[in-house]
Amino acid sequence: MAGPEPTPAPPWSTGLSGRCPRCGEGRLFDGFLKLKPRCSACGLDYAFADSADGPAVFIMLIAGFIVLGLALYVEIAYEPPIWLHMLMWLPLALVLSLGLLRPMKGLAIALQYANKAEEGRRQT
Repeated sequence: MAGPEPTPAPPWSTGLSGRCPRCGEGRLFDGFLKLKPRCSACGLDYAFADSADGPAVFIMLIAGFIVLGLALYVEIAYEPPIWLHMLMWLPLALVLSLGLLRPMKGLAIALQYANKAEEGRRQT
């Protein structure tokens, strides 16, 4: 008789740190954004994981809100030349986008696992 299934690790902490959504020990990524085939600690197959464009959409909204808000504030308060705007905001947008991409992808995958998300099927 098989024992009870282990309680999955909390999706927020494991996802944001890039750890296995089941055990919280093994690494999720093999490189910057490429997923490993399976967990090195518990053997969970990551074939279920498909974050698609979800993380990118949230990052565009979050980073865009931050960068645009700061740029508007600086423009209204100081009126700097356009070249200075480009010098300040393009690197910030790049750093925010790349910095948030991996944690958000890990979070999306961990939430898929925790909520047992599957591809939709049509009922006939």
